Amino acid sequence: MAQSGPDFSMAEFLGAIADTVRPSTLRPVVVRAAELETLPAAQVHNPTTLSIAGKLPTATFEIFRQTIPPGLTSDMQRHHHETVHYVISGDGHSEVEDETESWSTGDFVYTPPWTWHRHYNDSTEHPVEFLTIENSRLLNALGVGRRQSAGLATLAEARARFKEETS
Repeated sequence: MAQSGPDFSMAEFLGAIADTVRPSTLRPVVVRAAELETLPAAQVHNPTTLSIAGKLPTATFEIFRQTIPPGLTSDMQRHHHETVHYVISGDGHSEVEDETESWSTGDFVYTPPWTWHRHYNDSTEHPVEFLTIENSRLLNALGVGRRQSAGLATLAEARARFKEETS
């Protein structure tokens, strides 16, 4: 089945998503905390740690445990997928385009598609822990997933750097 392009078929794609999860040793129903796969730092573009529960048999969404060290931030980025962060522990704030919102343990933080955003750990002593859920697998399977990172740039710097790509 083609994942994108002229040979892509939505009917085939949807038909390939099983009604039932068929677990196996390669795609278990439970992934233990110690089994999370930490993404290499070169893929993350910022001082946070992203650990993926990649062996779960999800077809349309991805789940990460994200840690932002004390006093640091994630990168300034935007992507086509939607993201929800559940704050496992910590306090901070997020910039989403021109808005700034504070959050703390137990809160949910929503990032809309294709918006510049960054998450800040406001503590100088304790890390922030997020459970991050995004529908990137679905968009990547459809061939329309896209992500841009401006690294640790400001919002103004990110907009200037990617000004030619506004949509």
